[in-house]
Amino acid sequence: MNASRARRLSALQASLAFLLIFPAIVSARELHVALNGSDTNAGTASSPLRTIQRAADLAQPGDVVTVHAGIYRERINPPRGGTSDTQRIVYQAAPGEKVEIKGSEIVKGWVKDRGDVWKVTLPNAMFGAFNPYSDVIRGDWFDPRGREHHTGAVYLDGVWLTEAAKLDDLFAPSDARSADPAGGAKAARPAGKRRPDDPANQPSWSTNLWYARVDASHTTIWAQFPGVDPNERCVEINVRRTVFYPDRPGRNYITLRGFTLRHAATPWAPPTAEQIGLVGTHWSKGWIIENNVVSHSICSGIALGKHGDQFDNTSANTAEGYVKTIERGLARGWNRETIGHHVVRNNVISHCEQAGIVGSLGAAFSVVTGNTIHDIHVRRLFSGAEMAGIKFHAAIDTVIQGNHIFRTCRGLWLDWMAQGTRVSRNLFHDNLGEDVFVEVNHGPFLADNNLFLSATSLLDMSEGGAYVHNLFAGRLVTSPEPNRQTPYHPAHSTALAGLAPTKGGDDRFYNNLFVGRGEAPGSARQKAANQRGWIAGYGLWMYDAREYPLATGGNVYYFGAQPYAKETDAVVEPATNPDVRLVGEGGQLRVEVTFGGELARARTSLVTTSRLGKAKVAGVAYENADGSPITVATDYFGKPRGERPTPGPFENPGAGRLVLTVK
Repeated sequence: MNASRARRLSALQASLAFLLIFPAIVSARELHVALNGSDTNAGTASSPLRTIQRAADLAQPGDVVTVHAGIYRERINPPRGGTSDTQRIVYQAAPGEKVEIKGSEIVKGWVKDRGDVWKVTLPNAMFGAFNPYSDVIRGDWFDPRGREHHTGAVYLDGVWLTEAAKLDDLFAPSDARSADPAGGAKAARPAGKRRPDDPANQPSWSTNLWYARVDASHTTIWAQFPGVDPNERCVEINVRRTVFYPDRPGRNYITLRGFTLRHAATPWAPPTAEQIGLVGTHWSKGWIIENNVVSHSICSGIALGKHGDQFDNTSANTAEGYVKTIERGLARGWNRETIGHHVVRNNVISHCEQAGIVGSLGAAFSVVTGNTIHDIHVRRLFSGAEMAGIKFHAAIDTVIQGNHIFRTCRGLWLDWMAQGTRVSRNLFHDNLGEDVFVEVNHGPFLADNNLFLSATSLLDMSEGGAYVHNLFAGRLVTSPEPNRQTPYHPAHSTALAGLAPTKGGDDRFYNNLFVGRGEAPGSARQKAANQRGWIAGYGLWMYDAREYPLATGGNVYYFGAQPYAKETDAVVEPATNPDVRLVGEGGQLRVEVTFGGELARARTSLVTTSRLGKAKVAGVAYENADGSPITVATDYFGKPRGERPTPGPFENPGAGRLVLTVK
């Protein structure tokens, strides 16, 4: 072929390619939705649609759906997604306007039964094919604690009432009952002030009770409203299972931005079943979920998780059952090209009784950053093994950074296959359980520049982790897990490289601060020297009993915290209490801490991929998600570190009593 002909052919191919994409370019549009609109309208700014679902039905790749102020009571089932990161379908609240989407409906017609108990009878047709008041919560790793729980809920002025185990409970005297359900029992408020629309400013939940019965044609709900006529207040009940969730996998490249989303009758979301959240991606790729308020989900808030199939909730709660789930996931396209790559950022997520963010397999290759997550599994009416502020299985190459997680049952739970995961610059505090639980992972994963301020900082049932420049203000708990064979992978891949038990150790601890409670381990350390099970304490001495050795350096131990037995360069200050405190005022959170000359005495050096080496079991290096080498070259605030960095999360913080704004 001569050069002239080649040029003509190339020009023709370019023209054809342009013509193929031109319709998508010219068809990109903005669809408007408003409460004064109609679904027969064109969807323009002057002729808006009435429902978000109608806009979703019309939206094509490249389109933007802009929703104007008001409360929309609907479930959005996007029938399609975008085709690429640049040809997304964007759902957004109109700039500067408050848009709420709720899975609930307002209920009137309450009549007084006895005392403070009112009741209402509703036709089942109101609920359609799904009735939350007959929908019993169940599934793998779920513990009902001896009674039934339903996905229905009752809210008075936005406050969550509590489901009773039986109707008689509503008529029993209770000293704890509030005179106003909207002022009922609630969890402690976080430090500092927050935005008026932040759920942290609202009462968390009420001890006042509700109960429901469903027959062939009607649903009757009883509820305690002491001192209140519910017909004169805003009483809402769950009607929809979810708020924004596609009914089919593979709805890719969707953006959800700027909404308040509340009230969903979500099911239990174990790692072995379809994971439905108040918002969920349903086994898709490339979603952006940003700047939303997500609250009051019976189980999970945001779900990045697994597809459903005929094997849902049939694992019998076994490791072998979950391995089969992984194999089926691989057969259904679980790989870097088709699943995950989500961005979940700058959301406020609260009042969920399973998890704030959950994801089995589907959260791989994602970024979770800048979120505030609180009041997760605080009512504890039921239990199980899937509850946390963030609960991920297989967070392969996932970055969890800059989040604020507090007042949860546990902060972050990385369960199985945390490989290439990075947990960086997060603030954890006031969590009832541990801030971070790493379970049966083989690494490599990295936790750097975090503030672990709860009573238990870390529960480590893994190996191959790297902990760098963290502040551990609570205890550490370690345990091997010899009875479960769990997977590891080639670098940056979902493919299975093998299965192994967790022997414990093979962790790296560099340049951290550990704070004790003023008591040396003493005889407990000697007793634990040959112990194979759970060991808890302050510092790293608990790892003396683990099969694989640690790599350590540059750590500082305060107030009874003790180093690893083979650690040669530790700075130990047994009588020095840095007195770490988290205080809030004027919308800010501050850490107060006292440092002296001990930070300068620590023999530190920059932590890099080269220094971290490879995780023993997986044989894989500590790298960024794109395969580039890691250098932990900045601190909690993003401040550059020197060649001899300061131990702990803060670079060159100074000495004496310091006050550092951390949120």
